[in-house]
Amino acid sequence: MLPPKREHPKEKILLHPRNKHRERYEFQKLIGSCPELSQFVSLNKYDDESIDFFNPEAVKMLNKALLKYFYNISFWDIPQGYLCPPIPGRADYMHYMADLSGSKNKGVIPTGDKIKCLDIGAGANCVYPIIGNSEYGWSFTGTDIDPVAMESAGKIVELNPSLKGKVGLKLQNNRKDIFRGIIKDDELFDLTICNPPFHASLAEAKSGSIRKLSNLTKKKITRPILNFGGQNTELWCEGGEERFVRDMISQSRQFASSCFMFSTLISKESNLRSVYEVLRKVEAMEVKTIPMGQGNKISRIVAWTFLSAEQQEKWISDRWKSKV
Repeated sequence: MLPPKREHPKEKILLHPRNKHRERYEFQKLIGSCPELSQFVSLNKYDDESIDFFNPEAVKMLNKALLKYFYNISFWDIPQGYLCPPIPGRADYMHYMADLSGSKNKGVIPTGDKIKCLDIGAGANCVYPIIGNSEYGWSFTGTDIDPVAMESAGKIVELNPSLKGKVGLKLQNNRKDIFRGIIKDDELFDLTICNPPFHASLAEAKSGSIRKLSNLTKKKITRPILNFGGQNTELWCEGGEERFVRDMISQSRQFASSCFMFSTLISKESNLRSVYEVLRKVEAMEVKTIPMGQGNKISRIVAWTFLSAEQQEKWISDRWKSKV
């Protein structure tokens, strides 16, 4: 006998109002766009169509279908073992940054490829540039310290006509540098985005993955699932999220006039105090914290600028006014 059919909310109200993923997945439409997804879709114990979210191949195929159906991406793949990002959460970041830039421009979101974004740690999946370009026409430069990730992202760009000429990629050769070696002396970026490494060590990353899977399955898991965890550089760095973001903020001061608005995700609320402290030390002119929620996970964007109100007005007049 089947359990009582669950009543699902019509919308995922925690997601941004413009997020295309607020409604439940319509698997038949996704299969129509990406037929390979069909082999992974079945009825769950509640008689709802779904996939096994603990099957890495199923999750990757769902991502491929979502990117094709909603963002017109004909080719998308990632190497085995690399992070398979949750598309709805990535879209939220883009929409909130669009709102933030619009709030500086009398409520009008700046659009088009003259709006240049820097994606720090773009990874193998290239998802932020895909969504930002599709939704707002923005152009992107994606950076990473991992040559394999950059090669994968490059293939995605090369095989999708909508991305060619709109998304560039730069390998960061110095692991200690975030902006140096990437931003040229005469180069300007309207926005920077970053999803920083979360953990402080490989052991902590593995432990966190095991704990998460154990909580989700309500079973004791002893090893992380292959292709779920992500590569070392995607998951952890010395000092974890807090150290990475503190370093990013400190280094951003050297490029104060090169970017209109810097930003990063902060997953751990406990890191905010430390982040605000370093923002005060570098004398950021303005700091914004934007809460985000996906399912049971709550995170936030912290954005900052070194430009005064007058400098911001000039930037907008020079770069945005004819682009909106």
